[in-house]
Amino acid sequence: MDSLPIVTTGLTRRFGRITAVDSVDLQVPARSVYGFLGPNGAGKTTTIRLLLGLLRPDAGQVRLFGEPLRRGRCALLRRVGALVEAPSLYPNLTGRENLEVTRRLVNATPAQVDRALHTVHLADAAHRRVAGYSSGMRQRLGLALALLADPDLIVLDEPTNGLDPAGMQEIRALLRELPEEYGVTAFLSSHLLAEVEQVATHIGIIQDGRLRFQGTLEALHAQVQEQVVLDVDRPDQARRLLHQAGWHVTGNGGHRLAVVANGRSDAAMLNARLVGEGVNVYHLAIERPTLEDIFLTLTNQALPG
Repeated sequence: MDSLPIVTTGLTRRFGRITAVDSVDLQVPARSVYGFLGPNGAGKTTTIRLLLGLLRPDAGQVRLFGEPLRRGRCALLRRVGALVEAPSLYPNLTGRENLEVTRRLVNATPAQVDRALHTVHLADAAHRRVAGYSSGMRQRLGLALALLADPDLIVLDEPTNGLDPAGMQEIRALLRELPEEYGVTAFLSSHLLAEVEQVATHIGIIQDGRLRFQGTLEALHAQVQEQVVLDVDRPDQARRLLHQAGWHVTGNGGHRLAVVANGRSDAAMLNARLVGEGVNVYHLAIERPTLEDIFLTLTNQALPG
């Protein structure tokens, strides 16, 4: 466990009477994309500030790469890149010049500038002024700044916030590449569940400062069963028949019904029973619950965002 990029034990931070982070135990595997999810105000940004040493915990501990953060803060944070909120860029400088400013501050090499630009796919646009960059390009340049010192871990707070669909797609593609091609572990917070579902290998869900789930994306999906979705001509009769047979049925007030079930065999049984009772089934499909569905089940609240 101690060799993991991030481990927290009982991590707690209070602001007056409010407990923003409440006994959070994180375990972030190496070369993973760890999606840290929760509604606004859940404690995501406070947790990130604790991980980066920007805040001190009231209780608990942060360990990075097996070492306590408080004891080896400077040495450990050299292995960490971060992008918290919007990147601070000089619009009148080129992309390369922006990196050059930071390179001199962190004592990086010109080769590391080239590598960072290549990693975020901005090498061809490095000579252009940042004022002419799209929002997605600016965010990628911010990631290049975070990657400049070749970190082993990158921490991102809402990396797609405010981006248009094209910009979000650019960042998603880059996040998928970081562990596979560059060996970088990515820890990203977000309230955009559908976005994270497309890139994350591991998920942590926080609500009211407490960690509600932590594990692989597959383990998270296993928290909620598949549904058989039906479109029928007599929904009231269909609902009554299925309830009588012991099925849990929900509906949208129209002709669509959803039944918690186990795959094809249950789907066939449902269809046979309804057709046998004279109910016409116009459509039947097995649907895997989305990350949003699972979030609602685990937190029992309205969808964040």
